[in-house]
Amino acid sequence: MSDVFLNASPAERAALIESRLTVALAPVVSISVRDDSAQHAGHAGAAAGGHYSVTIVAAAFAGKARVARHRMVYDALAEAMQRGIHALVITALTPEEATALPPV
Repeated sequence: MSDVFLNASPAERAALIESRLTVALAPVVSISVRDDSAQHAGHAGAAAGGHYSVTIVAAAFAGKARVARHRMVYDALAEAMQRGIHALVITALTPEEATALPPV
């Protein structure tokens, strides 16, 4: 994934992140990937990779603490985390937690 990820356009990178997480954490109720790289232009680490925010709702997170949920996401994106993702903001919820949130 890493070479494909490095050579991909910003939209393709977001799609690759979404695809990898959807497969690894199936069934996924919803997923949103946002490329925040433009907000970090000029930042020392920005040249080393992109900045992304992911909101994912999956039953796989049930019974897991936040650190364990984040580890599951990092594991699914391991190759891209090594080469291509510099920073990742993760919101990982169970379906029940997502439905309990107030409407946006």
